[in-house]
Amino acid sequence: MMMKYITRSTIVLLVFFSFLYIKSCSDIDKPNVIIILTDDMGYGDIAAHGNKDISTPHIDQLHDESLRLTNFHVNPTCAPSRSALMTGKDANRVGVWHTVMGRSLLYEEEETMADIFSANNYATGLFGKWHLGDNYPFAPQYRGFQEVLTHGGGGVGQTPDYWNNDYFDDVYLRNGQEEKFEGYCTDVWFREALTFIKENKENPFLCYISTNAPHTPLNVPSSYAEPYLKKGIQEDRAKFYGMISNIDDNIGLLRKKLEEWGIADNTILIFMSDNGTANGATLKGKQLLSGYNANMRGVKGSPYDGGHRVPFYVYWKNGNLNHGMDINQLTAHIDVLPTLIKMCGLSNVPTINFDGIDLSQIFLGSDENLDVNRILIGDSQRLETPKKWRNSYVMMGQWRLINGTELYNLKRDPSQVKNVFDLEHQIVKQLKEAYEKHWAEISPSFHRFAYIKLGNDVEKISKLTAHDWHVEEQHKIPWNQQLIRKGQEGTGHWKVNFVKEGKYKIVLSRWPKEVNLPLNAQARPFYSDYCDYHLEEGKKMEFTNAYLTVGNKTWEQKVQPNASSVSFDVELRKGETEMTASFKTSDNVLQGAYYVYVEKLGMFKSI
Repeated sequence: MMMKYITRSTIVLLVFFSFLYIKSCSDIDKPNVIIILTDDMGYGDIAAHGNKDISTPHIDQLHDESLRLTNFHVNPTCAPSRSALMTGKDANRVGVWHTVMGRSLLYEEEETMADIFSANNYATGLFGKWHLGDNYPFAPQYRGFQEVLTHGGGGVGQTPDYWNNDYFDDVYLRNGQEEKFEGYCTDVWFREALTFIKENKENPFLCYISTNAPHTPLNVPSSYAEPYLKKGIQEDRAKFYGMISNIDDNIGLLRKKLEEWGIADNTILIFMSDNGTANGATLKGKQLLSGYNANMRGVKGSPYDGGHRVPFYVYWKNGNLNHGMDINQLTAHIDVLPTLIKMCGLSNVPTINFDGIDLSQIFLGSDENLDVNRILIGDSQRLETPKKWRNSYVMMGQWRLINGTELYNLKRDPSQVKNVFDLEHQIVKQLKEAYEKHWAEISPSFHRFAYIKLGNDVEKISKLTAHDWHVEEQHKIPWNQQLIRKGQEGTGHWKVNFVKEGKYKIVLSRWPKEVNLPLNAQARPFYSDYCDYHLEEGKKMEFTNAYLTVGNKTWEQKVQPNASSVSFDVELRKGETEMTASFKTSDNVLQGAYYVYVEKLGMFKSI
């Protein structure tokens, strides 16, 4: 009897360990995924695309070796593109149609690429720009990324970022905690990404390298800008190109390390950008004044192709992709996630109604062509609430319907200069009907909000900034630190959710905590040690009173001389509400508090 018991136990253990072995082998066979997403780099900012002024040898090599989507589209600005890439859904559908104003926060219930890969036993890491929310539950460490290194807001030097970060030797956030790093920002992102890759190379990983370069401010080591200045290229563009050359060097280093570690062949490597060029071309209407834009009209923010057509290369040697081939049909950022799910053989995937489609069979050389009648729709809203047809584009094959009033045939007119709206009534009708249907489907959610959760169990202190104010007019958003220094006037409110009732400490300030300046003081001018970047001396503002409003209740305090902040201890009910924090100046002007820190007193649970 005892022998039978041992035998049965042994069999159970053998089955169990066999399962673990099979599962482990299965995971090891799964490909790694690296996505390199650059910021503000257009289709024309690559030598392989015909730009004779820029040097991008490593990107050119990746171009030559990859399968290329030559008609690949994103949104015309950054946060919307990132939300679509992460979810496989239309940016407006998931709540991201702006880069500030609380409209860059990805709805909490949306599953991200990192959520899905984590659920399938992938190590997941983000290095660089996120721009889909800095607080719980929106920050990347709460959206499926297990290892995170990022800056604040939508760029280095923006309002949520660490004060006086200038791309060199900055303080960034590692898994939400401040940490100082040596080196240039892009070098830091790639260096830390390589550490993550090396540590996880024995098992599958998803590594998202999302550079803030070449977004402004145009700060770059002089050794990268100098070759372009010597060519006579204007200074801003020389710096912009220099930032791209630095990215290019880092891509070369990344690929070299993948080869050294023996994982290059089973790694899906994707290179793309988040919108059209910001500094690679200067246009006046339809006319190119300087630079290079691959014969396209429009730059960042534009509904014309130059605003949203970007490079997309994918390389995976073990996947036997159609390397060296161009796919010229319409594709988009929303296709990336459903395609990766299929290519990586992910099985633990929730039911998601993607707006994008799976391109894996096309990548593998299937004779099946993409639907020539596929219609893709995008826009650049940049408002509190989207407006119909605003900065919109409807694409089908060679056709582009712009703002509902212009039609272009790219086959005959790639620069979109000849409007044939009045000549192609049937095409206009078809594209307008598609837009109307799409708008009717997504517009009911436009009055939804993404609420920052305060008093949660994972953030001891939540830092709110003016970057996420909800306001009626965009120009009142002090979204970067130069505007904070200048004392840009205005006020707004945050959409917040107090998840627990009780006492909260809410601290109002003009300056972030790391500055340690009195409210009424001027910030000293800042000069970078590494480039000719500087920030002006701050404007002096005399505050007399401080106000905190939560829902329909307001508290007031006098501002004490030399105080660096004003603190309110208040009892609050739980639930979703609006919160406003402001100061009154000696001129009787109400000015929003640029920085607010919220702490639930007691009952903090460390996890």
